[in-house]
Amino acid sequence: MHIPDGILPVSVALGGYAAAGGMTWFSLKRIKSIFKNPRELIPRASLLTAVFFVASLIHIPVPPTSVHLILSGLLGIILGWFAFPAILVGLFFQAVMFQHGGLTTMGINACLIGIPALLAGALFRSRRYFGKDNKVTNGLLAFLGSFMALGLGALVAALLLIYTIPAQLDVSAERAAIITLAGAHLPVALLEGGFTALVVLFLLRVKPELLEAEEK
Repeated sequence: MHIPDGILPVSVALGGYAAAGGMTWFSLKRIKSIFKNPRELIPRASLLTAVFFVASLIHIPVPPTSVHLILSGLLGIILGWFAFPAILVGLFFQAVMFQHGGLTTMGINACLIGIPALLAGALFRSRRYFGKDNKVTNGLLAFLGSFMALGLGALVAALLLIYTIPAQLDVSAERAAIITLAGAHLPVALLEGGFTALVVLFLLRVKPELLEAEEK
């Protein structure tokens, strides 16, 4: 999910920055239009940025490789439009402090993780059409949103890497390795989906307003 420096062509990296800049601008614009006082939600966004920062450093062995938690779906569900800038900040500190990902690919990584997070939040907010008080609906939408966020990001990252494999490399071997790495994210997507569903059901019981900021 975190594409490192030196993997993608310069044109793709620049395109990623342009897309991330556009998404950041649009997210901030939506935040300003939805909330009367967006500053009230900054502490929540900061806390979940820290959760995202730490979670991505927890690696899970999935032979023949290892993958790490993302929790992008959880951020999208709780933060809504705040999720994209929160993920962008988290990616910056991961790249600077731990060389996890890269600065040249930060725009691409932000789009790979941030856009699916926003889609997960939109999917969860569709619960208004199915009954907001239905535990099964809430849990299922949370699971599907989180599963989709990680799965979609891994899929798009794999396709991006496959279609930018340098010609001087063994294309078939590189493609097989990329597909294997992408497939290794499936159990993590299931794990994140289950974890997100549990967190959402817990919050609905003890502090439901955390999940209703953009629904009012």
